[in-house]
Order: sequence, then C-alpha cells, then structure tokens
Amino acid sequence: MSTELRSHLDAFIAAADEGSFSAAARRLGLTPAAVSKSVAQFEARLGVRLFQRSTRSLALTTDGERLHGQVRLPWSEIGDALTDLRQGAGKPAGTLKVALAYTVGREYFVPMMEAFVRRYPDVVPDLHFDNRQVDLIAEGFDVAIGGGIELTDALISRELARLRIVLVASPAYLKAHPAPKHPLELARHRGLLRRSLVSGRLVPWALKNKAGQEVVASVRPVMVLDDPEAIARAAASGMGIAMLPRPHALPLLERGELVRVLPEWSADSRPLSIYYTSRKLVPAKVRVFVDFVIEEFRARGHAARFSQG
Repeated sequence: MSTELRSHLDAFIAAADEGSFSAAARRLGLTPAAVSKSVAQFEARLGVRLFQRSTRSLALTTDGERLHGQVRLPWSEIGDALTDLRQGAGKPAGTLKVALAYTVGREYFVPMMEAFVRRYPDVVPDLHFDNRQVDLIAEGFDVAIGGGIELTDALISRELARLRIVLVASPAYLKAHPAPKHPLELARHRGLLRRSLVSGRLVPWALKNKAGQEVVASVRPVMVLDDPEAIARAAASGMGIAMLPRPHALPLLERGELVRVLPEWSADSRPLSIYYTSRKLVPAKVRVFVDFVIEEFRARGHAARFSQG
C-alpha cells in the first residue's frame, strides 16, 4: 500500500470518527485544509462521495458508512501492530481513547492517571467524559468504563465493582421533613426521580433490606432528571430524597452535604465494568491499562466502598 493511500485512509477514518475535519486535524497533527484535501483526493480516487458536507456539519454518505464500518477496526489493528513493532514487541505506546461517566471518571479514575502515566510514559490517555453508553467500535474507543454496555462477540467486560444504590437527602431537608422509618413512608416525601437514558422510563424505587424483604416505594415527584450527578446536586440543595449509586453519593456523604435515608434499605444496580474490544491482537496499551485500573481500583478500596449497602 502506498504512503499516499495510507494518508488518505488515516484522514478518512479520523474525519469519520470525529465528525469534523478540524477535530480530525487535531488528532492527526495536521491542518483542517490538509485533512479535507486528503479526503477529497481519496473520494476522487475511489470515484464515490464519502461525506456530505455543509458549512455546519460533516456526515458520512451511505458509501462512506459502509467503508468506515469495513476498514475502521482492521486499520486500527494494523496501526496497533505497527506501533508495537516500532516501539519494541509488547511495549505499551500510543494514544489510548477512553470513555468515562462524568462523576465516576473525575472522582475515581483521574486520580489514578498520574501513577499510570508515570509507569507507562509512552501511553497518552485521551479521556472522554459522557454519561451516555458509547459504541466502542463505531466511535473508535479503546476502552470504556461504566455500567450496562450491551455485550457482543466483539466486546470483553471485566467487572470492577458491584454497585449499590442508596437513599439520600440533605440535612436541611430532613430537618424540615422528619426521615421515614419504613419505605412505605416515602409516599409522604418529595422525591427526585431518574429517567433512564437507555429506555426513557422512570427508574422505580425497588428497595430491599438484608433480611431479604423487598418493597417498590412510591414518592411524590418534585423533579425528574436523567443524570445522577444532577440528581445529587438537587438533593444536596434540599429539594427532596434521591436514590443515588454509591459512587455519586459518596463525595457528598463524606462532606456532610447528604446523609443516608433508611440506611438498612438499598437497591441493586448493574456492575461497574471496564470494556474493550475482543480483538485477536489486544494492543499492549489496552492490556496494561485494563490490568492497571483493576489492580488500582481494588487497592484504593473503591470496589468495597461501592458495593456497601
């Protein structure tokens, strides 16, 4: 394959992944004009239009989508293999594109990165913060950290922690509204409800205690949100009682901005996991990052703290 064709493929895949020539240029260390020109030359060489262009957007055509789907992963694997070869067999190197949720990423994973980059100085973590569930392959992520990503034959999942969901409220709210003593008493309280990003439905307050009793509690809704971090802030402001995953609740509980409500009751959640593609050749940078996160996550006690009821 000629150097020119490799450059065209790099430009096309980066532009398709990023959705703009400017972002692709930053990723490749080129100018937007150079990326645009390379893609145009690639289209001329193939005799098909790969992108629909406008002043505000860049979108793949049907032909572009088909080509991107066919070449994205093999081209990435070739690049990983060549990087490993250049850097020495199995030596971790290159940019590592990671998807994380906002609070979990900032509170628990960013503090780990100093130790990681010190241990693997040739790996550059590229962290993307978003609460949605990403498509690792289609969006070009090496790793995702979160819960509930649908597993396919192309993905591997390794569990980091079982998550518990707990009831919380601000001290000010509980001063004005005495805390309930049983889940059935929640019906008299103001509640901050969560809408699932996946289903669009309200998440029920399905609680259970250590004795195995289960209750689906009712609450008077005061607001509906689809982001646990926003729910945590609303609860801390005194708006009502909320159900929060422990990773989101812990920082506010430790600062005294929130306190537990009905501490003997909690709910289950999908585990927090780390996901990566099940390639035959797992790049060294992915392998060491996954192993490091699992090891560090447990060493810092996060797995135990997240699973407490």
